[in-house]
Amino acid sequence: MIDFWPLIGIAIITIGFMLRLNTLLVILIAGVVTGLIAHLQIIEILSILGSSFTQNRYMSLFILILPMIGLLEHYGLKERAEILISSMKNASVSKVTFAYLILRKVTNAMGLSLGGHPSMVRPLIAPMAEAAAVTENPSITDNQRLRVRAFAAVSENFGNFFSQLIFIGSGGLLLIKGVLNEAGYTMELDDMYVWALPSALASIIIFFIFSKIEQKKAIAVLKASEESEC
Repeated sequence: MIDFWPLIGIAIITIGFMLRLNTLLVILIAGVVTGLIAHLQIIEILSILGSSFTQNRYMSLFILILPMIGLLEHYGLKERAEILISSMKNASVSKVTFAYLILRKVTNAMGLSLGGHPSMVRPLIAPMAEAAAVTENPSITDNQRLRVRAFAAVSENFGNFFSQLIFIGSGGLLLIKGVLNEAGYTMELDDMYVWALPSALASIIIFFIFSKIEQKKAIAVLKASEESEC
């Protein structure tokens, strides 16, 4: 009979993430509990954890980035980014979201974590895009407002997801290198991040086309509204 109890680690990780507990702590507890249920000695469990950390030690390099990020934010990097976006003249939804997408990719390429749905899109980018939409069409409907907010969220997804690996010290790239090395494939970070560039460039072009289509739809709605009033 197959013993499914060692799979309890999956349940622990799932519950821990649902409760939004500390990620590292949840994974360590899941690993230790799984090892104990699989009848491993505590020394053997610690040895496996230590060897896994050593084999994926590249993951710890992100710690070197933290002081640089803190120093730049101390001298107002985020404030300057906000001023740069808010100073755009003749702003439209497509311009605001596309400018944020470019900013997201540039900061990702520098290894800076400047962005995110809760920290940038929700309080800054979505309101700016919505304000630009209202300026263009004061009679904008609630559904159109929601579509503008969703489009601002799309700019974050395009800007972040498709450019996470273009920084040579990114956590995802280091994780991939660790896994490949463990599987016997020798890869250098200098070569790996280059392969992420086509996806990043393609996402810029696709989002630019997508934003232009959305802008044309908004103009068409505005013209239809003006014609109906006449």
